[in-house]
Amino acid sequence: MTTTQLQPMPDDWRRALAVVAHPDDLEYGCSAAIASWTDEGREVAYVLATRGEAGIDTIEPARCGPLREREQRASAAVVGVSEVEFLDHEDGVAEYGTALRRDIAAAIRRHRPELVITLNHRDTWGGVAWNTPDHVAVGRATLDAAGDAGNRWIFPELVEQGLDPWDGVRWVAVAGSSTPTHAVDATSGMERAVRSLLEHRTYIEVLTSEDPETYARGFLTQHAATTGERFGGRPAVAFELFSR
Repeated sequence: MTTTQLQPMPDDWRRALAVVAHPDDLEYGCSAAIASWTDEGREVAYVLATRGEAGIDTIEPARCGPLREREQRASAAVVGVSEVEFLDHEDGVAEYGTALRRDIAAAIRRHRPELVITLNHRDTWGGVAWNTPDHVAVGRATLDAAGDAGNRWIFPELVEQGLDPWDGVRWVAVAGSSTPTHAVDATSGMERAVRSLLEHRTYIEVLTSEDPETYARGFLTQHAATTGERFGGRPAVAFELFSR
């Protein structure tokens, strides 16, 4: 059987906005691509629907949320991202619907990206593991909000708040998809991707008894190498790209 090769991501853009559900969602796969983009002088901002406050069983949400926010901001800084916003939806029970679409559409209007990045919005990870409701809700709402952001008659209250329509989103790139179409060379960004994931040390330490750096490096390099088999043998980060 012939394996379909992944195409290079478009590079004729200047601004990207990554929208995900939780702290660490981007670091489990996207950070190497983001590091390479910021190296090239592109602007990337992060928007997180929740603060991940329900993600650590041994730390109550009131303490966990601020801790994970600090880890996320530090993690973003490692790969050259300084703008990190939190939408304050509730971790674990984020709901797909107009409220979430409105908040994401507002973020798109604020940041005016050409490329929007999100995480797998489908029910499973490759048909093997069940996806979380937050990932599904936020991923799907992001795909819809990319269109909502350009329509002044959807959420007209945003115009009243000074957020004019932005119809400049040209692509939505979905990370973690089981049907990727494009990829970014991860070679130059891999070391920073590892360090970026390691900033989520509190979360990693409850996930595994393995040394955190060994765990982070092994996870990211293995996935990049597997993706690279469809990208000319270069370690890579894969995306399913939707054009608008």
